[in-house]
This record gives sequence, structure tokens and C-alpha cells, in this order.
Amino acid sequence: MEAFFTSTVVVALAEIGDKTMLLAMLLAARFRQPVPIAFGILFATLANHFLAALVGAQAAAWFDSEIFRYLVAAGFVAMGLWTLIPDKFEEDDQPASRGGAFLTTLIAFFLVEIGDKTQIATIALGARYGDALLVTAGTTIGMMLANAPVLWLGDKLADRLPLGKIRLAAAILFVVLGLWLAAETAGLFG
Repeated sequence: MEAFFTSTVVVALAEIGDKTMLLAMLLAARFRQPVPIAFGILFATLANHFLAALVGAQAAAWFDSEIFRYLVAAGFVAMGLWTLIPDKFEEDDQPASRGGAFLTTLIAFFLVEIGDKTQIATIALGARYGDALLVTAGTTIGMMLANAPVLWLGDKLADRLPLGKIRLAAAILFVVLGLWLAAETAGLFG
């Protein structure tokens, strides 16, 4: 359950203010259909994050060594530092709306998530816990916890959330996970 819980919290915090959250706000404003947009986010995240968690879990199985665990720990610390940099949604990142709310969201979220902080975090979590299913379930719940409210309350939430403080909390969590894994690998807890 640690893999599920940690994955949920890490992605929920990291997602707040992220490019995909801004995309959710844009899609909600454009389509005004929160249910199909939510399902598009759900299915895109399940597909994207399962592949990412699987890559992480397989890499951990193939390269199971102290060096690899230190690299994963360093990856968490790097993710923490990266989280401190706010995302911007560029005008040319706007999805075309030819396929309706669900299809547009599904495709846009899957593509925008490629190489995004939360996808890379999912790879690291998959490597850390070696359980693609629990990590995918956790990161998907985290993604939905962060994005679903903006579909119904977008404008109201955007003005009230302390994005800087939330980003800092996510960064601290990533760094703590990285330091914890490094200390665990060094045998400081055993």
C-alpha cells in the first residue's frame, strides 16, 4: 500500500499548477462538459502512467544494483528541484477540438503528459516500488484528485490555491523521497 499511497500524494501535489492542470482548465472552458473531459483524463493517465510505471519497474528489475538505486534517488531529488519551476501552457499547445470533449482530452492529455514531471515521477516510482499496477493506480488517483476539481470549479480554484506553497510541498516530498531512498540504499536504516 505504500506504493499506492506515496504515488497518489506525490502526483496529486506535483500536478497542481502543472501544464496538464492548465490544459484541464482550457478544455473545461472550451467544451463545458466536465464528465467526458474527466473520463478522457482518466483513460489517458491510465495508459500513459501504466507504460511509465512499467518502464520504471522493468528498469529496476534489470538494473537492480546500488548504483541504480542511487540514480533513482537522485532522480527524485531532481524532480523536486524541477517541481519548483512553474509550468506554462503555450498557445500552440492547445488541442484541436475535432473529436469532441472526450477524444480531444484523451489525445491531448496522453501527448502532453509525455516527458512531463508526473510521467517522469511515475517512472521513478515504478523503479522505486517495482509494482506497475499499484503505482499506476496511485498516480492516476493523484492526477484525478488534482484535475477533476478544476473541471467544475476551475476559475474559482485558480484564484484561491496557493500554488507556490503547493509546489514547494511537492518539491520537498520529492527531495525527501530521494534522500530516504539514498539513505536506505546506504544501509542507514537497517
